[in-house]
Amino acid sequence: MRAREQAEERRKAAKRREQLTRAGLVAVVLAIVVGGYFLITSLGSDKPSTAPDGASGSYGMVVGDPDAPKSAVVYEDFLCPFCGQLEKTVRERLDAAVEAGDVKVEYRPLPFLERIDDYSPRSANAFAVVLDASGAEVAKKFHDLLFDNQPSEKGPFPSDDDLVDLAVEAGATESEVRPGIEDMAFEGWVDAAGEAASKAKVNSTPTVLIDGEKAQGTTIEAIAAEMVS
Repeated sequence: MRAREQAEERRKAAKRREQLTRAGLVAVVLAIVVGGYFLITSLGSDKPSTAPDGASGSYGMVVGDPDAPKSAVVYEDFLCPFCGQLEKTVRERLDAAVEAGDVKVEYRPLPFLERIDDYSPRSANAFAVVLDASGAEVAKKFHDLLFDNQPSEKGPFPSDDDLVDLAVEAGATESEVRPGIEDMAFEGWVDAAGEAASKAKVNSTPTVLIDGEKAQGTTIEAIAAEMVS
């Protein structure tokens, strides 16, 4: 009887050791997996998160007299069709108002429509690259050309070569912008711009602020009128 009990105890002890061994192996595997994940995450992208030269501290580009009596901030996505409509509706009048010193404008490109296609962050990155390499005047021309050549949300979408061609058309030097466009040099800055906009409760494009307050218009024409009136 005693021998049977001892044998049973040895069997249970062996089972416990087996279970502990399996648990230990699982823990080791999990540690490797989790550690590997955080290693990869910590390495992450080697793209700089710093702003391009000429950018504002709020992930945008300002054009116009800093002391203009009126200011407009435009959150936009180069893939957003409503942003394209606003641009076509207001550009001529807004450019004239900026030139006259009546309005200053801050353009803040966002990657909001990345879920549709990566053209959204790619075009925003290209804008940052052109701003960094060629300055605000060329970046504004590039900005306008991106909307003049805006693709449908259904595609086909411009390639990196197309973005480079538009940058050169705007006045940039190809050798100065091609590497940054192809390598997504300002990917981190673009992502940070999207996060900052979300924290500011900007959840759609275009969103326009007039003197710090959201435009009240419910149509593109009404918003445009607020920007230049």
